[in-house]
Amino acid sequence: MASVNVERTDSGYEARNGRGAVVAIGSGDEEGAFTPVELLLAAVGGCNIVSVEPLTAQRGHRLVRLAMTVEAEKAEPNLLGTVTITYDVELPEGDEKADEVFRAVAHRVHEKYCTVSRTLQEGVEVALEIPE
Repeated sequence: MASVNVERTDSGYEARNGRGAVVAIGSGDEEGAFTPVELLLAAVGGCNIVSVEPLTAQRGHRLVRLAMTVEAEKAEPNLLGTVTITYDVELPEGDEKADEVFRAVAHRVHEKYCTVSRTLQEGVEVALEIPE
């Protein structure tokens, strides 16, 4: 099971995982804080990139640069439209197959292995529990 704790602090809001990592959350006006939507986009990008990089390298093609931008416009005031991942890749010089391998891996990860992307694509229930 995946789990994070999100709470109000003296300086705003933060999310903390069981390993002690902390991310500041805000409404968009605070320095050094992510909005909840930005965290969702970061989760999509992070899930894809942490799978694509090692799988490409395991196939013998270590990319010189691997980065991405993840964007979404609001379809409604409280609903995102299409989430778009745009890769920024620098291929190793002289490696003729690197592009082909990278593209195949990136598509496979997006379609089958990235839990975050797949969850958004399939849709998932978000249950609310308020203890008595």
